Amino acid sequence: MAIEVIDTIEVANRERKRTVVMNTRKLHSWVHYYPNPGDHDELHCHNEDQTFLCLDGECTMAFPDGSEAVLRPHMAALIPGGSFYRLENTGDGPMILMGTRSGSQDNVKIIDYVTRKDLLADGGEVRITNRADQG
Repeated sequence: MAIEVIDTIEVANRERKRTVVMNTRKLHSWVHYYPNPGDHDELHCHNEDQTFLCLDGECTMAFPDGSEAVLRPHMAALIPGGSFYRLENTGDGPMILMGTRSGSQDNVKIIDYVTRKDLLADGGEVRITNRADQG
């Protein structure tokens, strides 16, 4: 396997969405791009351990018990598989995170907090919405 080197900020600014940047049978990585303050996903979890590294902006991670953790540039978080969380852009501009997760991207499960069902098995995905869009 060849060594891969990427410029994560360049990828995020070019793609402007969640973009898988590396994928092997043991690990995959992606770049999250939430363009607007207030952009967020819904509470969900994955079947494997993962990390997030904040590259730009500010990310508030919310948990089912009501607690929160804030990531700013150069801060990282570990989320064990099966732990529910929600990401929100709480900064003043775009939020860029790099995530890594054990296992291949092809084996990812995204479990919705409310239904406890795998969104990918139902043809869905984790969607980014903006607080203002929710009325």
